Amino acid sequence: MSALSVISQATTEHLEPGERIGYWEEYNRKALVGLSCTSYSEQGLLARQTNLGLGGLRLADITGNAHAIERSPQTVRSAPKDSVFATLLLKGEAVFLHENGCLAATAGELVVYDTRRPYLFGFSSSMRQILVDVPRGLFARACVGGELPGPMLFGRGTAREGALVAALGSLLGGLTALRGDHDPAGAERTVLDLLRQLAEERTGGRPRPDSYRSQLIVAEDYIERHLHDPCLGAAQVAGVMGISVRHLARIFEPTGRTPARHITERRLARAHQELTGPGARETTIADVAHRWGFSSQAHFARLFRSRFGLTPSEARAEAA
Repeated sequence: MSALSVISQATTEHLEPGERIGYWEEYNRKALVGLSCTSYSEQGLLARQTNLGLGGLRLADITGNAHAIERSPQTVRSAPKDSVFATLLLKGEAVFLHENGCLAATAGELVVYDTRRPYLFGFSSSMRQILVDVPRGLFARACVGGELPGPMLFGRGTAREGALVAALGSLLGGLTALRGDHDPAGAERTVLDLLRQLAEERTGGRPRPDSYRSQLIVAEDYIERHLHDPCLGAAQVAGVMGISVRHLARIFEPTGRTPARHITERRLARAHQELTGPGARETTIADVAHRWGFSSQAHFARLFRSRFGLTPSEARAEAA
């Protein structure tokens, strides 16, 4: 069963251009947050939004063309919203204007901000974002105690920060696509814990000892994105995460695998998938071995046969 329930969906595409802004503002006032919107396209605002529930959190998957949304001081007063928003930009570029300055965000970066404070979020071209709506009380308990110091941009600071944002993006992408079977409570905890670790990265807080689950997700996500790197190993993963190799091994203990074994298993799985999938005849065994980070074709063949009981050539022929 999916961890998410779809609460509502909306699109402006079926409306006349002159009706789209008003419709979008009214929909968001009811479904997400009070705001005003400005379109910068000759076509008018073309936008689509799906709102989903995940325990105490709300997720909004939003796509659109060039536009800006604003919560002015007047809107903050007339349409109060007591949440912290974490907006992950998946496509396009954006500027986030607030009372103390301006942040520039690009695809793959995360902006965290307080909805009780005025802001303007502008998108200069086609965009997609996944927004996490965290009630402020829950954010204070699970992520950052007290007040959010101000809008924060994540993704550029350190390698560990980048790995945390990437892991959050992978998780949110799977959730909003309704892919896989997720434990709702576990998914909610992991989202909150990743946001907490990001906040600690910026504020210098000390990691909690109960964060192994989210650390495992970060490690597995980093490994999956770097399987092609022949130098990938426990030391590299631990270095990016800012932990020791011994601590990384403890994180993997519940899986029954060492980090090195996990890397090998994932490389073999991806190689097997490629050799038995469409187009397998169009690539060589050596290319597959190289693509998935194996140091030599002979070494790859030995490991492959040990894992699947067939040589790479036999597996490819059997699938043909």
